[in-house]
Amino acid sequence: MQRERVTDTIHVFRSDLYVQVTAGLVMTEAGAVLIDTLLYPEETAAIKRFVEQRLGSHVKYLINTHHHADHTLGTCFFPDAHVISHRLCRELLDTRGRDAIRSMQESSNDLADTQVVLPATVFDDQMTLTVGDQTFELTWSPGHSEDSITCLVADSQVLFAADTVMPLPTFVDGNIDQLVGSIQRLQHQPYETIIQGHGEVILRGELPGRLEEDLNYLSALKTQVERAISNGKKSPHEIADVIPVEACGKEKIVLHGAAIQLHESNVYALAASMLSNAPVNT
Repeated sequence: MQRERVTDTIHVFRSDLYVQVTAGLVMTEAGAVLIDTLLYPEETAAIKRFVEQRLGSHVKYLINTHHHADHTLGTCFFPDAHVISHRLCRELLDTRGRDAIRSMQESSNDLADTQVVLPATVFDDQMTLTVGDQTFELTWSPGHSEDSITCLVADSQVLFAADTVMPLPTFVDGNIDQLVGSIQRLQHQPYETIIQGHGEVILRGELPGRLEEDLNYLSALKTQVERAISNGKKSPHEIADVIPVEACGKEKIVLHGAAIQLHESNVYALAASMLSNAPVNT
């Protein structure tokens, strides 16, 4: 696991074990706020040791940015933390989340001691949380998934964008048009830094170009799938075979090569949706 200090009070942890997924730590006068956890217990345990042994503090609040296991599975290792999420996140953890963890435990002994923890506090559109000397602005940001949120550390203008911003945008469990809208709402904001849900930290000077690149990818993807359908491709598999990630403006080396599979999943999901909504010729 990699640790990066973003400000005097903010740290980012990036997994070495699963697609560079990130978790964030914000220190306050009243304790620590943890934004997401990591998938594998050994990495989340390392975060806990860092907070308790290196910083001499404890995690007072834990924010789940969405229900996906790679961001929430370690919540159970902070039993004293007050957990916060979107209302839909709580609902999805109680349904899909339980199913997912059972499936993962069947295939990995490493996850035997993990369990779903349901958030104690939920919100719908926005929520402001003040902890000690820090203020957090939580905002619903659907698209990657229907329950996704972002978390802005207001004083430092550091945005934990979670999977709304990734090296390769994904919406397989969400909606492409909602994701476009959520990314657009991040444009032209005075952020100093954006912490992606996966991958490297994005600094202020890089932000405009990166967000525009992500929007261009989603636009190109939609155009390419529409073109493939108009050219007679009749199944998501056929369409996925003819639209490589480079054709939409992203590199296949992104996220250590995981971009290929993520892109194929995007193509498949979008093609399936478009084909199911296509008019039937009679």
